[in-house]
Parts: sequence; structure tokens; C-alpha cells
Amino acid sequence: MTGVTPTGRRIGVYICHCGGNISDYVDVAAVRDALKDEPDVVISDDPIFACSDGTQHDMIDNIQQDHLDGLVVASCSPKLHQVTFRNVAKRAGMNPFAYTQVNIREQDSWAHTHDRAGATAKAIGLIRAGVAKTRLSDPLEPLVVQTQPRTLVVGGGVTGLRTAIGLADVGIEALLIEREADFGGWVAKFGATFPNDASGAQEIADLLAQCRARRDITMYTGAELTGKSGSFGNYAAEITLHRADGDKTLTVDVGSIIVATGFDSYQPAEGEFGYGTDAVLTLPDFKALVDTSQGSLTYQGRPVRSVAYVYCVGSRQEAGNEYCSKYCCNAAIHASTLVDRLHPGVRQFHLYRDIRAYARNELSYNASREGGSTYIKFPDDTPPVVETTAQGGLEVNVTDLLTQGMELTIPVDMVVLVTGMVPRDNTALTELLKLPLGSDGFYNEIHPKLRPVETVVDGVMIAGCCQSPRTVGESVSAGLSAVAQSAALLKKGFAELDPLVARVDADKCRHDGACLTACPYNAITTIDWESKQVASVDPAVCKGCGGCVPYCPNGAIDLLGYTNAQMTAAIDELIASEEVMA
Repeated sequence: MTGVTPTGRRIGVYICHCGGNISDYVDVAAVRDALKDEPDVVISDDPIFACSDGTQHDMIDNIQQDHLDGLVVASCSPKLHQVTFRNVAKRAGMNPFAYTQVNIREQDSWAHTHDRAGATAKAIGLIRAGVAKTRLSDPLEPLVVQTQPRTLVVGGGVTGLRTAIGLADVGIEALLIEREADFGGWVAKFGATFPNDASGAQEIADLLAQCRARRDITMYTGAELTGKSGSFGNYAAEITLHRADGDKTLTVDVGSIIVATGFDSYQPAEGEFGYGTDAVLTLPDFKALVDTSQGSLTYQGRPVRSVAYVYCVGSRQEAGNEYCSKYCCNAAIHASTLVDRLHPGVRQFHLYRDIRAYARNELSYNASREGGSTYIKFPDDTPPVVETTAQGGLEVNVTDLLTQGMELTIPVDMVVLVTGMVPRDNTALTELLKLPLGSDGFYNEIHPKLRPVETVVDGVMIAGCCQSPRTVGESVSAGLSAVAQSAALLKKGFAELDPLVARVDADKCRHDGACLTACPYNAITTIDWESKQVASVDPAVCKGCGGCVPYCPNGAIDLLGYTNAQMTAAIDELIASEEVMA
């Protein structure tokens, strides 16, 4: 115990074993015992899984029976279960913002697997800091905002079209915009697609017919989102329509925005795997060739009797796109089965690092091999080399790991570079919506499992291949997830936002103006207050990032839920805990 004066709060502390993720490296029992005599701590317990239904019910019983007014859960990252434990507090009748989650997994047990004693001491200090913060918590209430039952869908590919239909079907008006001259994106360019060989172009035509049959869907091509103002649930979206007689602008009120802007295909550099040489094509170009070929497979009037596919072009490259695009293997395999069926007799060689034909795509892989395709696995550090022969043909030199490293030279009529997906250039849109980007350049969701289509910007969601490489089915599923999320936010007519936002003390404010430029969300404005000008924060726009707090030289800005007093108390407790442990 660090000598803190009790405040009369009644706080429950729960230290999670996390099924061994924490308890294997932290002496959880020692941590529990160290906290049980801490001032204001009424309960100190160490469940195996704090997030389990059984433990949640135990917490609710403890809160109600012991009249707890504060809750500290020491477990994993708040990104995983902050909402879970807030709901526990709310179900028990306790203010959900009197709950603090302390991360002793990612920030402790996983970081100090080599030092059990040190990790245990650190856990005790972190939890004591969490208790100190909770002692000074205020009973905050969610912000209630009215919402518009209308959603703007940005991107008119297969994901955007299916999303608009889903919105209309649940009673939410959809405004669909596409910056190109036609809807459909990549899928509109496809012929037969896996698994049932349905025409991609026909699928898009069917979706467009469904959109036009619904009065709650309004569609624009040649349109871009160029402005956004307002707050969650009541955004004013400025849309620029590019027309032959000049640009036109319209403004529409929407409650949420779903970004489904798709992807671009990797464009090889000149000379990369022979790219730029006659008869060296990317996979999209080869697919178009197969879809449009009549009779025998030909290229520029010459018959194509043999094809070599080089996998992982633009993917899994050091100092390049290090991620796996995942769909490319399946797309190349399906293209080869089309060649087998439509143009029998063409010899096909698949040069790969690894084949990733997951789930039912395995059926297509088996069909390709049974159709006569030859699969050759090359080393990661020795990719194939594509060269032009003296006679003007092509040959591929490759090391085959399946034949104990045999060096092969394969003469072919055509080389297909199996190119992956890359992020589409949407710099203006990204900056406008403040969308977060991952290290791979795709948009980042809050959590891939728990909140897979939500972003850090309230009411702005992402879906489809703008998030990551994925198939049509996976993209459409993400779009429908965004539909469900929008419906949950907009169908009630109002939404509740976290009250963890910045607040200005007007008495201290001298209106230096530094905070106005510090806010990346334009949530701070100037108002007249008692014959002077002061800064004012719009709580519906503020994201609670706290970036404005250190910019105020007068200390007039505080962040609710993370006030200066709370954070100072937490830091002091950490220092005191370190001195005690020493």
C-alpha cells in the first residue's frame, strides 16, 4: 500500500489470467493480494477469463451487492474488451465511465516474458495507477445526437452496389456515388467467375437493375465527395458532379458514410519479370484475353500453345508490398481452368512460392492439376527469370524445389504475371475523412474481429478491398456488415456518443488560438462569453484525442475521463509503487 488517503469510493479490481497469456508470466495471485488492501478497493479478484459470461455475471453481482462505484479490469488491450466491461458496469447500474481497463497483457506479460518478478511488480504498479485514476472519475453521461436516416456510399463497385441495396432494404435511404463514368468497378470487366462461372458483367447488370428498382437509392457517376462538415449522425456531404458543361456541386445531409472505393492492380515496372516484352501480360489483361477469345486462344494473331504463370508479382516482396494479396492464387488457378475448358491443349505452368487456395478454392486447384497444369515451386530468394530467345520467343528459367532444386528452362508462348492488389490512390478522400491507413496503405478498421468495418471516425465505415485484398464474397460481406452497423446507428433516430471529449474552462481561457489549429477534426471554435472570446469544443465533433490539451498555455482545456487530475494521480501512484518495490 502506497499511503493514499481513502476517498470513500468503492472499487472492484479484477486481474485476468487470460488463460495463461498473463498468468504464465505474471504472479497473478501476488498482484491480487497486493491490491486487496489498497485504499478504496473493496474487491480484488483474479478470474481465469475476465471476459467470460460467468465472470461478467459475477462482476454484476459484486457491483450490486457490494455497492461498487468504480471498476478496474486488468487484462488485455482496451481495443478488445473496453465495450464489454463498460456494458458490464451499465448492466449492473454503475456509471460505465467509472470503469478503467489496465493493459497488463500487451504492455506487461507479453513484453517481459523473461522476467516474471519484474512483470509482476509492473502489473501491481499499473493497476494501482488505474485505481488512482478511477478514484477521481466523474459520473459522465453519453452524448445524445439526432441522426439522419440516410447513408452516403462512396464507390460504385460490387461492394458499393450491394451495400446500397442492403441499406434500402432495411429502410435507410442510400446515396451512391462513383467517380468513374460507369458503375461496376473491376467485376464489371470480368467474364466467367469462380465458383459457378457466372459473368461478372452480368452480376453488375443485375445489381444495377435492383438499385434502379428501389426508390430509396439515388446514384451518380462522375461524382466525388469533396467536402464534409457537421458531426456524427448529421454530416453535410458536399458532392462534386463532373459534367460536360462544367462541375456542379450538391450538398446532402447524411447520418453515416460508407467508403467502398476498391483497389488497383499492381503495375509491374518495366523489365520486371520481363514486363514490357511482347506476350508478357498481367493477370487482369490475361483474364480479359481469355474472356474475349473466340475459337482458339490467340494473342495479336499468334496462337498461344503454352503459358507460364509467375505468382506473387507485386506481393510478398521485401522493400515492396510485403503483404499477401490472397486472391491472386485463386484468380490465376480459375483462369487456368477456363483455358483448359475453352482452349484444350494449351500447356500451362504455374510457378509459385506457396499456393493459397483456401476453402472451396481447393476444388478449383484440384481441377487445374487434373486438367494437366504443371505446378513448380521456386525458392523465395530465387524468383523465376523471364528472357527473350534469339528467335523472339519467351523462356522462363526457374529452380524447382519439388525436384530437389533442378534448374528448368521452360519455353512458352506467353507469360502471365499474377499481380496482386494495391491500395487505390484516394489521397484527397483520405485527408477529407481523416481515414487511418495501415502500413500497407489500405484503410484500417478499429479491430478486424470485433469492429471490422468501423473507423476511428464515428459514423464513417469502410468495406471491401479498400480495407485489404479480398474476394468478391468477402467484400460484399463487409458491405453488409457496414449496412448492419449503419442501421444500428440510424434506425433509432438518435445515437449515443462517448462523453470522453475535451472541455474548456471559460474562466481560464485567454483565447490564444493555439488550440484552434491543434485540433485535426475542427471541433474547436470561438464563441463570445461574458464580454470576451473563448474557445468552445463541439462535443459531437470532438474525438477525445487530447491533442489540444498541451497546446493551451493557460491549462484551460481538460479531457473528460482523462483529466489532468486523474492522470497526475495515476503517474504519482506509479512513482510511489516503484519506490515501494525498490
